[in-house]
Amino acid sequence: MKTSIKLGVAALALATSFSFSAKAQTTTQSTSTERSGVRLSVGPEVGVPVGSLKDGYNWNFGGSIQADLPIYNNQLYATVNAGFNNFFAKDINGFKGENLQLIPVKAGLKYFAASNFYIQGEAGASFVANKDKVGADKSAAFVYAPQIGYLIPLGGKNYLDAGVRFESNTKFVDNGNNSNFFGLRLAYAFGL
Repeated sequence: MKTSIKLGVAALALATSFSFSAKAQTTTQSTSTERSGVRLSVGPEVGVPVGSLKDGYNWNFGGSIQADLPIYNNQLYATVNAGFNNFFAKDINGFKGENLQLIPVKAGLKYFAASNFYIQGEAGASFVANKDKVGADKSAAFVYAPQIGYLIPLGGKNYLDAGVRFESNTKFVDNGNNSNFFGLRLAYAFGL
């Protein structure tokens, strides 16, 4: 079974289990109050390239910082996210290419569908930090990233934010393909 299919099945299973566990718990006023307000999160990200990106790269590692700004009833938030991803180049026939380094800057919406389970969608621009080394024609490309996740309460306004997402960049090279990957973000989140 291909890696992308495995990751897709794992993400679906994760979403389903979070949804059922969230429905089984009762929602209290204190949980809603603790989750209210502006929240910042920072943490590492790992991912697996899919599509044509997997032909030249094994995996990626990076990190991001995100702000969640409440819009409506502690269920809908606006998000602003900036990060860094390093895609590690494969060794192909004794030749190893350059790592691809991207700096995505995105904004979007996060909706809490049940208790601490959320659905998030973001879009923005992704910048190539090492354009000349990787032979990119463009410095920036459009990026979008749908994500599902769960806030695990740590006490007070502190959470562990675990999310799985698919991220896609449009072409950095005129005759190339999109840069797509499945990623996992595990971040420490705290309310202000």
